Amino acid sequence: MMEQAARWFHRRGELAEGGWETVVDDRTPGWEHTGIRVARLAPGESLALEGTGVERLVVPLSGSFSVAHAEAGVETTTELAGRDSVFAGRTDMLYLSAAATGTVTATGDGGSGSGESRFLVATSPTDVVRPTRYLAVDEIPVELRGAGASSRQVHNFGRKEVLDAARFIVVEVITPAENWSSYPPHKHDEHAPGHESQLEEIYYFEVAPVREAPAGVDPEQAFGMFSSYSSPAGPLEIDAQVRTGDVALVPYGYHGPAVAAPGYDMYYLNVMAGPDPDRSWLISDDPAHGWVRDTWEGQQLDPRLPFGPER
Repeated sequence: MMEQAARWFHRRGELAEGGWETVVDDRTPGWEHTGIRVARLAPGESLALEGTGVERLVVPLSGSFSVAHAEAGVETTTELAGRDSVFAGRTDMLYLSAAATGTVTATGDGGSGSGESRFLVATSPTDVVRPTRYLAVDEIPVELRGAGASSRQVHNFGRKEVLDAARFIVVEVITPAENWSSYPPHKHDEHAPGHESQLEEIYYFEVAPVREAPAGVDPEQAFGMFSSYSSPAGPLEIDAQVRTGDVALVPYGYHGPAVAAPGYDMYYLNVMAGPDPDRSWLISDDPAHGWVRDTWEGQQLDPRLPFGPER
C-alpha cells in the first residue's frame, strides 16, 4: 500500500514543472479527465496558459491578478481582485473556454506581506467550447454543510447550477479546526444514472493556524489529515498528514475524512470530471458509515462559520 500512497499523494513541489509549483494533467500516469496548476508569483511576474483544447478556471489563492486572454482573435484583460488568503472567504475568478489562451500576472503582494501571490488553475481537456466568463465574488454561492464537528463551508462556484463549463466540477471547502469534512466517506467511481457519477477527483490542500494562535506559530507546520481507501472499482490507500500545497489524487474508491487538527483550519479545492455524459456530482456513502449523517439532525452548525470578511 506504500506504492499506492506514493502514486496518488504528492507533497508540495513534487510535481513542479516550468515555473509551476504543481502540475497535474492528462500526462500524469493513470490520470485522464482533470488537472490543476498552482503557482507563486512576485508582483509583476507572469505565467502563460498556453494551448487550446482545455477549459480552465483561474482561482486566486492569495493576492490579486491580471489575466490577459485571447480567443478568436480578440484580446481581453480581466482583473481579479482576489483575497488575502483562502481563509478570508470567497474570491472572484475567471473561467476560460477551451478556445482561449492567456497570461496570468500578479498585481499585488499576496496580502500577507510575503511578497508573493498564489493562484490555482483547474483544468479539464475538452474540445467543447463554453463561454469565457468572469465570476464576481458576489456570484459565488456559499453552502454551510453538516452540523456540529462535521460543519464546513463549501463554495459551489464550479457546479453546473452556477458555471456553464464543458466537463469539470470545481468547489472549495473550508473546515474549521477540529472539524471533519468529506465525511461520511463516499465514492463516485461508477456510472449509475440518478444514483452515482463516475468522476476522478483532485484535492489541493492548504492549512493555517487559527486566528487565535499565539505569535510565533510557524504556519509551515500547520497540518490536517486525509484518508482514502479501496472500493470495488480498484485498490487505493492514502492515510496522510497534509500541509499547504499537498495534492491527493482520487481515481476511484472511497475518500474521506479530511480532518482539521486542533489549532489549524483546513482548506481544500476539488476538481472533478469523468466520462459520464452528464456533468453531475452524485455520490454513494460507504454503507458502514453513512448512518452518521442522521446524527447531524438537531445539532447546531459550528458558530465559527462562515469564514469571510464579516467573521
